[in-house]
Amino acid sequence: MAQPSVPLEPGQMYHIWTHANGNENLFRKEENYPYFLNKYACYVTPVADTFAYCLMPNHLHFMVRVKMEEVVLEFLRNRKSNPKPTLQGFQTLGGFSNVISRQFSNLFNSYTQAYNKVYKRKGSLFTPNFKRKLIDSDNYFGTLIAYIHNNPVHHGFVEAAHEWPHSSWNTYLQDKSTKVKKEVGLEWLGNREQFFRMHREIRMEKLTSLFEE
Repeated sequence: MAQPSVPLEPGQMYHIWTHANGNENLFRKEENYPYFLNKYACYVTPVADTFAYCLMPNHLHFMVRVKMEEVVLEFLRNRKSNPKPTLQGFQTLGGFSNVISRQFSNLFNSYTQAYNKVYKRKGSLFTPNFKRKLIDSDNYFGTLIAYIHNNPVHHGFVEAAHEWPHSSWNTYLQDKSTKVKKEVGLEWLGNREQFFRMHREIRMEKLTSLFEE
């Protein structure tokens, strides 16, 4: 398993994933998916760029690159007027990695609170300590995008990646601007034909240990 202590450092790429507790589902209805993504845009987008995502009923995956310290500090300054963080302020906030981790934790907690209110439940929804793995080889960047998009196929929800509506697959095929950094993702993959080929030919069973352990 990936170690929760893996630091989230500026400019680094990570695979982020987490599961629901026990036999719970994170998403019960269609409207839960866009609601979660709106929360994600509030908590995570200010501190990390997203290159791929996939939301499934009981777990989720993201490919992100943590933004640089100056960008994160600017976000914190705009969010908190007193006191205003400085570069040294990361120490008083528990360190840079803890600041980024806290944004993800706040996302999951905020979604859980809303979810519990709607479905009249109590307690945690996500497993403790979301998982993260550093992706430090350019060779893996494009492969991870395909891996994330193919998770619904791997788990038997659909027969092909394009059939699952709650991932960034369709974002990569749209010309309009989005929060997903698809232009960079397509550069890693080469072009759209390479995008399709990578998704067709990927062997999920051989990559689980690479991206999730």
